[in-house]
Amino acid sequence: MGPSTHFPGITLRRWSLALTLCVLIASGVSSASSAAPVIRTTPSSPCDAPGPVHYDHVVWIMLENVGYAVVGSPSAPYFNQLASSCGLATNYDAISHPSLPNYMALTSGSTQGITDDGEPSEHPLPVPSIFSQLGSNWRTLAESMPSNCDRVTSGTYAARHNPAVYYTNITASCRRNDIPLTLPLNLSARFTIIVPNICDDMHSCPESVGDTWLRRMVPLILSSSFYTSRSLALFITFDENDGDATNQVPTLVIAPSVPHGARVGAKFTHYSLLRTTEMLLHLPLLGAARTAAPMIGSFRLTGQ
Repeated sequence: MGPSTHFPGITLRRWSLALTLCVLIASGVSSASSAAPVIRTTPSSPCDAPGPVHYDHVVWIMLENVGYAVVGSPSAPYFNQLASSCGLATNYDAISHPSLPNYMALTSGSTQGITDDGEPSEHPLPVPSIFSQLGSNWRTLAESMPSNCDRVTSGTYAARHNPAVYYTNITASCRRNDIPLTLPLNLSARFTIIVPNICDDMHSCPESVGDTWLRRMVPLILSSSFYTSRSLALFITFDENDGDATNQVPTLVIAPSVPHGARVGAKFTHYSLLRTTEMLLHLPLLGAARTAAPMIGSFRLTGQ
């Protein structure tokens, strides 16, 4: 059919869905199957919804190298919309510089003595992690990763942003569960890390690019059956800030029971996020997570 063909019977809703699908395809995230992903309308406010919750699915989105100044920035309107609608930790610090020690801290409760961004071949880690705690019930969705559990940085894929590939005691499950990001999103694992590529995570491209990526991706999570059934909590944070000595980063807490517009000034770190995740998933606490402040009470991540 030619470009001038008209469809007088098509509804505005169908046009809207078609447009949304086109934006998703243009984003560079491929579909895992030939069927188009189902796009559902996201509520105007995904948080502060009354009713019981049972959080047994946790999702992290990891962004890169942006400090707390992104809060209120006109270059990140969607990020700030989420902050206004849900929860924001206003006194949350990363652990170290550069990137890699923070990913190790987040997933094992220790930087493991790492002070650089070396490849997995330089830092093989046979230590417990949240991945080993969960057996095969975890997933990493890494954008632009060439193949499963890829341990070599290439193109816009950075292995240093994909912590599971460093742990040598989960090699078999890594090959199954550390996979390229595709649509529709598979959020069925108890714990999922979503890792944008180094452009979409704000590392090597402007904040506005990462914000646009969030605007495409987050609604897919919020309209998932796991979120709408009140069993999924989403955290969006940054590995480190832009080099400031405080290493303060903004962290969003998005879940149905989180109070609308909650801003919590309690002192949190990446170890707090690990502890909170392990508590929600009923796992033993690893390393420095044992003494870190949990975020559960402050953001009302409990049953109602």
